[in-house]
Amino acid sequence: MTALLELKQYIKRFYIKNETYITYVWKFVLALISISVVNNRLGYMKSLSNIAIVLMASLLCAILPANSIVFISAVFIIGHLYALSLESALIAIIVFLLMFLLYFRFSPKDTLAVVLTPIFFFLHIPYVMPLAMGLLGAPTSIISVAFGVVISYMLTYFSSNAAIIGTDGVEEAANQFQSVLSGLLGDKGMIVMIASFSVALLLVYIIRRSSMDNSWKIAIASGAIALIICMLIGNLVFDTTTSLLGIVVGTVISAALMLVVEFFAFNLDYSRTEKVQFEDDEYYYYVKAVPKVTVSTPERKVKKINRSNERRG
Repeated sequence: MTALLELKQYIKRFYIKNETYITYVWKFVLALISISVVNNRLGYMKSLSNIAIVLMASLLCAILPANSIVFISAVFIIGHLYALSLESALIAIIVFLLMFLLYFRFSPKDTLAVVLTPIFFFLHIPYVMPLAMGLLGAPTSIISVAFGVVISYMLTYFSSNAAIIGTDGVEEAANQFQSVLSGLLGDKGMIVMIASFSVALLLVYIIRRSSMDNSWKIAIASGAIALIICMLIGNLVFDTTTSLLGIVVGTVISAALMLVVEFFAFNLDYSRTEKVQFEDDEYYYYVKAVPKVTVSTPERKVKKINRSNERRG
């Protein structure tokens, strides 16, 4: 355990010392992965899949604010869908306009939630996001996670139904627009996942904000159980085809990853908890103080030997 705490301190010091450069790197890598996922799932406009275009877009995201990753990814999605059909691109534009209006109004700092949700979705562990945002975010993070789920299902829908999307006239285009919109909004699996994620995120947030011992661990376990129960109930009620084994395994893996997050973000020593009571003219105060687990990393001492003095002696 001591070795892990020392490693944590080293990582923390390294990040503080090189924060500017690390920020550029993680924004570049995240943008590269996000754009690559879009190109892999869609890929209808070949020019957008060009490695030079992808690298230049990722470099642009690295030097711009983090929200630019969401915007650039949306541009790539719309471009690919425009190459597929105009109706598909219009639907994507409507979704993204609604997303940006709500996203920048309520949770403009949740860039990672919007971007990482589709990435974890295609890694088959989307259950990471409600647990993570419940620990590190706020209730408004539900909006960002929900739009991340919508984008994930949108990519899957257009990837799976590309062969039947195409228009030959105005009437056919209108019918197809309605068909595609109904296919997206009527996806019961997406609705179940958004509802389950919302319940789990709120539960994790409420518990981790409480003063009970090991609140973050309890929040992770409770959120994981709530996710499984909500997904199972949703599957039974709406008769969706989500794999039971996939739900359980994905949630367990997600909970294990959250324990790593807890170690780095909220590692407390409950054995040294202190409860303090004091008062002023108007109030009584009850304070519970829990110290963080820390360990001092050994400092290297370099002894300089002046060889010229040795020779003179």
